[in-house]
Order: sequence, then C-alpha cells, then structure tokens
Amino acid sequence: MSQAPIPAPSDTRGEILALNGITKAFGDLIAIENASLTVRKGEIHALVGENGAGKSTLMNILYGIHERDGGEIRLRGQDVQFSGPADAIRAGVGMVHQHFKLSPSFTVAENIILGSEPMKGAGRVDFTRAEAETRELSRRFDLELDPQAIVAKLPVGLRQRVEILKALYRSAEILILDEPTAVLTPNETRELFNTMRSLAASGCTIIFISHKLREVLAVSDRISVMRRGKIMRTFDNKNVTAQDIANEMVGRSVLLRVDKSAARDVGKPMLEVNDLVAFGDRGERAVDDLSLVVRGGEIVGIAGVQGNGQDELVECIAGLRAPGAGRITIDGIAASAEPRTAREAGLAYIPADRGGLGLSLQSPLWENLSIGHLSEVSMGPFLSARRAQARAETLIRSYDVRGGGMFATAGSLSGGNQQKIQIARELSRDAKLIVAEQPSQGVDIGAIESIHKVLVAMRNAGKAVLVVSADLDEVMALSDRIVVMYRGRIVADLASEETTYEEIGRYMGGLHEDAHTSSARPRQGTEPTGAING
Repeated sequence: MSQAPIPAPSDTRGEILALNGITKAFGDLIAIENASLTVRKGEIHALVGENGAGKSTLMNILYGIHERDGGEIRLRGQDVQFSGPADAIRAGVGMVHQHFKLSPSFTVAENIILGSEPMKGAGRVDFTRAEAETRELSRRFDLELDPQAIVAKLPVGLRQRVEILKALYRSAEILILDEPTAVLTPNETRELFNTMRSLAASGCTIIFISHKLREVLAVSDRISVMRRGKIMRTFDNKNVTAQDIANEMVGRSVLLRVDKSAARDVGKPMLEVNDLVAFGDRGERAVDDLSLVVRGGEIVGIAGVQGNGQDELVECIAGLRAPGAGRITIDGIAASAEPRTAREAGLAYIPADRGGLGLSLQSPLWENLSIGHLSEVSMGPFLSARRAQARAETLIRSYDVRGGGMFATAGSLSGGNQQKIQIARELSRDAKLIVAEQPSQGVDIGAIESIHKVLVAMRNAGKAVLVVSADLDEVMALSDRIVVMYRGRIVADLASEETTYEEIGRYMGGLHEDAHTSSARPRQGTEPTGAING
C-alpha cells in the first residue's frame, strides 16, 4: 500500500496560490495524482522530487501548458482555468524553463519585449522605449544587463537574467524557475540566489523546481516533496535536513554521502592524453592542447560547465571522434578513432546518452547485456541464447536491476535501472579504465547510491576511473582528484580534499587569474594540489 501524503500546514496567511486535488494522466500513465500545494505571497517555495516525480508536469499545468484532468487552481482566492501560457501570463504567472526560450540573434531588449512590443505610429515597434524600459527593469530588480547586447554572445548566467526579466516585464507576481541552476557555475548560482531573495523581498513569489538538496536548503523558505505524482509533505526550512528530504523523496532511508576512504596505492597510468586537439561538430576547436593522466586506483573527476569540451574529450578517448592532433594511450596502447581499439585496450565506457548510444531500447535486456561479450556467450561462430540469458540473469540479480526480467526491453525500465544495465555490461568485462559520463543524470537517488558504490569498488580494485559530470556535488563526492575544463583546456588540477566549491566555481567560470592564460598541462607523475600554471 502506498504511503499517504502528509497534508501541508493549514496556515493560509498570505496565501497567493492553492492547487487542490490536481490530477493528470497521459494515456494509462497517471502523472499527477490528487496533488495539493499552497504557496504564500513573497516566499521562495521549493518543489523537489526524483526524476519523473511530476514536478515539471504540475508546474506546466499551472502555467497552462497542460490541461488538468481534475482538481482546482485558486489564484488570489479566485478559481482560474488557463487554456495556455498566455492566460497564465495575463494572470501574473511567469515561468523560466530549464532550456531557455530566447532568440539568440536578437538583442536583450528585443527578447524581453517579444510579443508585448511597445508601439509608435504606423504600427512600428518603439525600440528606443523598449531599451529604456529594459534598463529601468534591470535597475529596479538589480539585474544588470545591456539592452543592446546580442543574446548569443552572453554567458549562460546572463541569458537566464533575460528570461527572468521577460517574465517581470509582463508583471509576473509568481515566477516558476524550472531547474534554474542546471547550467550555472557555483558563482552564477550564488548570483541567482541573491536575485531570488531580492525578488521575494519585493513581493514576488518564487516556485523553485530542483533536485539539488544543498541548493534548496540554501535559498528556500518552504520545501514540498513530490513522489510518484503526489505531494507527500511540505517542510519548513528551519526544521528539516537534507536527509529528511531525501528520505521523503525516495520513501526510505538513503545514504546521501559517498562512502569511500582516501585513495591508496595509486598505480601506473592507465589513461594518458597528450597535447590533444579535437574539433566540434561545427568545426570549432573544442579541445585545445589538453593533457591528462588517470592512474589505476584513483577516481579523477572532470568539472566544468557543459559545452567546454568535455563531450569531445570523452568521444576521443572512446574512439568515437578522431583527434585533430595529439595522442591517447590506454594502458600504454595507442588508441585510434575506432571504438574496438579502445575496448581491446581495456576501456569500459558508460555514455551519457543511454537511449542513443549506450542501449538498444527496443531490445531485451539479455541482448543488451551481451553486446561486447560475444566471445563469452557464443558456441563456435554462433551466439548461444541459453548462455547469454544465463549470464544476463546473473548480472540482473548482482546489480539489482528492477522493473522486469531478462526478456523486458531496455526502454521499459526507469532511467536508474537503464543505467544499471549499462554499468553491469561494461564492468563485467576485465576493464582497466572506466569512463563514466554523467553517471547520475536522470537517475533516482536510490540508484545513484548504488552506482557510486560500484565506481568506488572499481577504484578500490585498482581500476582507473574517469568521471565526467555536470553535477559538481557528484564530482566532489566521488573524486580523489578534480580537473576543471574551461574553453577546451584543463585550467586546474586539484586534490578533492583540499579544494572548495568556491575555488572550483572560479575556475569553471574562467574567473581565476590563471584560467585565461594557463596552458593547463597537469604535472605528470605527481598529485597536483592547486592551479596549474602554464
């Protein structure tokens, strides 16, 4: 029997919004089930939950993107029904989506006024007035922006400001922020939180959708937890811990920290990258003269805002992208632009794109688990289904894969169980180097705990582990050593126990004094503890 939600506090002082008994189904899937939420005027109200819990769906119903099947929405004490975002905007509800909805070639002012343009005679847009209003809005809310700047040339943090000002320009009193820190550096995140506090102090109500518990506790007044489409409980921030929230999200006690000791007996280099140059899909220099060493018995984490060359670096290591220059060796064997060469040298690769690269979603689990292991499940030149299925059954049990047996398709599993299938397949071979790309992306907290344990166990067994993650919490928790990528270069190589979020954040944003000029070449054969000078 599912656990009954704990009702939110009944105190309605200053209540500006109430969602009562909201339900929503997509076909046979019940996405939102009898969800109720109250939000007070001028508060920062966090909405947290695991992937697929229904957070974004519930807010998309409030914003008019989805029509609810049942329940009511009361705004300022009045029942409302939004047939689309335009209705929500007119009612004072704004939303900043995780993926920005800006026109890159337009200026800041043009993006802000788009659809609500100030006009002058003969049906012409009054751009002078638009820029003046943008300046005034920026000044009033302390969100400094140049109205004439082209959006494509702005860093991510300033683009987010444009999205916020777009909503405020349309007189939003309730601002929904959907995973707003996903693409921000720690420094940009702090600036965003300052903005949120300032907006709340001015009377704006903010609903903050997030899965990052540390950030939720840093900025929110109250926190509502969703699980399987229901609002389970609303906490006051003064009386709750990250552990309380995580347990409520999952429905059981979970281990939030990574249980690992310091790396011992670090061995020989298993991955050596020397003077690597790689070009992106548009011909840009994505990896710029980069050198890196990962040794057996250590976990090296790559930190950096997405888009700074991490994807191209991993693709070169995995043999999926041809380097423009430089050399990559795995256990002393030169790698080439051919995945088979990398695998034969000892690479186990867990890609971020599970559906497109890591798994065949339409195929059963036993077939997915056999990929790359044909010699183990064949009889002569022929695949033995019996051997493959027996092996798959053992792996499914060992890695606690849930949601179906060996004949279930990979696409029918949750994200966490799909990730377990990838890991089971890759780590069941005699790998020397493990490259895990975004290992917790789209994965539930319980599955993250399991995945981290496996990676630490591989390190303890003497394997070299390279973790590439956009989640700085994950990088800091897992890694023995952290390298920071910025504009295709490694600008810092840091011992994890000797660095801080703030220091890594400066490197991620290119703000450290060495980040602009360093050739970022790690010292070979040593354990670096600080910035690398060119």
